[in-house]
Amino acid sequence: MAQVRDSYAQKDEIAVEETGKKKRSYRKWVVVGFLVITLLAGGVLGGKYYMDQSAAKKAAAQKNAGAAVVWPMDAFIVNLLDNGGERYLKVVLQLELSDAEVVAELKEIKPKLRDAVLGILSSKSLKDISTTDGKQRLKEEITYRLNSYLTKGKILQVYFTDFVIQ
Repeated sequence: MAQVRDSYAQKDEIAVEETGKKKRSYRKWVVVGFLVITLLAGGVLGGKYYMDQSAAKKAAAQKNAGAAVVWPMDAFIVNLLDNGGERYLKVVLQLELSDAEVVAELKEIKPKLRDAVLGILSSKSLKDISTTDGKQRLKEEITYRLNSYLTKGKILQVYFTDFVIQ
């Protein structure tokens, strides 16, 4: 009977050792699974943060590029050179500026700018400005002349918001 008890005790010890190993094995997998999930979550959150930062930088760059400062000028009405001054041109300009600081300078030299534009417009004939190419050359000429007066920034583009020949 003592042998039977000893054999049962040995079986119980073996069973306890196996269940202990099973418990340890189970714990090991839980810890490994927790670490894997934590690393994946950290990677996802880090990637999202990185993507948000690059999107914010792109949005700021587009905002700076797209948020151009446009300065309107009053209407210009001039006689054209041909037909003895019987034809006239009415133009309203808007100037796209390199930055907002240029506005203050433009306000200070507004009479010079208007005089320059009037001089350019009144020197044109109907033939000079009636085509698309002629209008584009006129824009470039106005841009070049007005930029010669500026010291802080520059005019990027001239837009015609009204262009009437009569």
